[in-house]
Amino acid sequence: MYFLRRVKTIAFAGLLATTGLACAETNISAVFSPSSEAVRNSLISSSLILQAERDGTTDTQELLAAARADYERLLAVLYDAGYYGSVISITVDGREAALIPPLESPERIDEISLRIDLGPIYRFSEANIGPLAAQTELPEEFRRGAIASTGAIRDAAGAAVDGWRSNGNALAEIGGQQIIARHDENRVSAKVAVSPGPVLAFGEVSIKGNSEVRSRRIDTIAGLTPGQRFDPDEIDRAERRLRRTGSFRSVVINESDVATPDGRLPLTIEVAEQTPRRFGFGAEYSTIDGVRLTGFWLHRNFLGGAERFRVDTEVAGIGGETGGIDYGVDVRYERPATPRADVDLFAEIGFERLEEPDFKSRTGEFTLGFTRYAADDLIVTFGLGYLYSEVDDDFGNETYSLLTLPLSATRDRRDDLLDPTKGVFFKAEATPFYGFGDTESGAQLKFDARGYRTFGENIPVTAALRLQLGSLVGPALTESPPFYRFYSGGGGTVRGQDYQSLAVDINGDRTGGRSFAGISGEARVRVTDNITMVGFYDWGFVAAESFTDGGDTHAGAGLGLRYNTGIGPIRLDLATPVSGSADASNIYIYVGIGQAF
Repeated sequence: MYFLRRVKTIAFAGLLATTGLACAETNISAVFSPSSEAVRNSLISSSLILQAERDGTTDTQELLAAARADYERLLAVLYDAGYYGSVISITVDGREAALIPPLESPERIDEISLRIDLGPIYRFSEANIGPLAAQTELPEEFRRGAIASTGAIRDAAGAAVDGWRSNGNALAEIGGQQIIARHDENRVSAKVAVSPGPVLAFGEVSIKGNSEVRSRRIDTIAGLTPGQRFDPDEIDRAERRLRRTGSFRSVVINESDVATPDGRLPLTIEVAEQTPRRFGFGAEYSTIDGVRLTGFWLHRNFLGGAERFRVDTEVAGIGGETGGIDYGVDVRYERPATPRADVDLFAEIGFERLEEPDFKSRTGEFTLGFTRYAADDLIVTFGLGYLYSEVDDDFGNETYSLLTLPLSATRDRRDDLLDPTKGVFFKAEATPFYGFGDTESGAQLKFDARGYRTFGENIPVTAALRLQLGSLVGPALTESPPFYRFYSGGGGTVRGQDYQSLAVDINGDRTGGRSFAGISGEARVRVTDNITMVGFYDWGFVAAESFTDGGDTHAGAGLGLRYNTGIGPIRLDLATPVSGSADASNIYIYVGIGQAF
């Protein structure tokens, strides 16, 4: 309940908190007594009359309407904070706003005064809700002795309904409630009854909003099987599967309010289709690697079943010191929900010509495989491929013919892909290969782990750490494919060092190693909403054999600047060698989009 009373004077003293700004013709003032900063801020942000003050509203009808509407809005804030005995007074030129008829709006308003006396805080004398499904966890705030927040009651009711829905009771709802405030005791008794309803199964699925993507394919991708026990998590997964295709701007699955006589709940999938074609390009530059240009063309609904067809091209090493200009083109086709909802089929063919410092190669590769979305943040890929490559290096001219079995697992828990501030990222890759003819067999193993954590509020600092590992097993180093060997140096490993500058020496011939380790650390200091300063240190290790057989290391460090564009930061890094064979006076420049890792 709330009480109304007329207030003639406004004071500011002790625990009183006052806010007041003058509109063009109307003076608006407010007093909240007493209150915490959090409650005061909630009241200020919820008040329509104070919003009208900030907006400079002068129309008397709008001001009176805002004042009359504020009673209910402010009362909701007070109840949510546990204040059930507060006194709210909103006067318009001395008259209580609630008592002014809507059609008798004055022609002029000189002063609007808002005053709230909060009174004591109330606590739960009783907090009961039921019946509850097994494993239901109620919020800690909904218990006897806790502050009697209406938010705690709502959260408890939501948890109870969600618990039954997770059990298959799709139409569970709140059947009744009894909330009594005892003002002489400053206590609130809350009793909530839950109506679970029957256990239901998924019913017929209808499709709406599609014109280009076939309804049958949408149904298959969603993976909601009629007759399957109702599960709200499965509905969430179905929405994610459809969004993941990229063919839709929005996806919403609506449940019917009424079950069929046979205990099934009809569903409707409403989609809004995305523009099917898209293209883009990118550019990066460093003083050693030169210019790297990339471009792609994408069709999101290639055959009418939400298939993705993408062509990527790349030209790298332009004007750089990396051996020459590299070219590559990659064509990839993906068909979602093949053979089942959480598995996508892909076919990929690529061609590239590399002119690296230690070798030149011309390679073609074809891979057929599957991508499985094992969990919300875990993606597993496995495939079968064939690779053919002609290589010219210090050991002579070689032709490699390989049957490959690429495998990978990625767990991504970052809050932002291009500019993460918290979370972790892990990716493990294994590429066993079987050599035909004179080509040896073996496997390349790679691991990439990244972690992020942000400290501070006024000036946030994000600590970012990356660990990279690589190993080549099987053939002798001189018999292994050079594109599976490991180097260090350059923007992807150690900034401040020449591209692939760290390698191994085999009888005077230079080549990549069988073992690699890299560690990178960054401190990202957000100076403004758009500007971030970065300090970083990179370290790399390459060995001819295993990690324990010795090897060489080098390191680089520097400073960077990031400018937030809204779609990802523009990156500028200046780096110099710290250890290794490079000249410590060298300065390397790296420019790109997105964080370094």
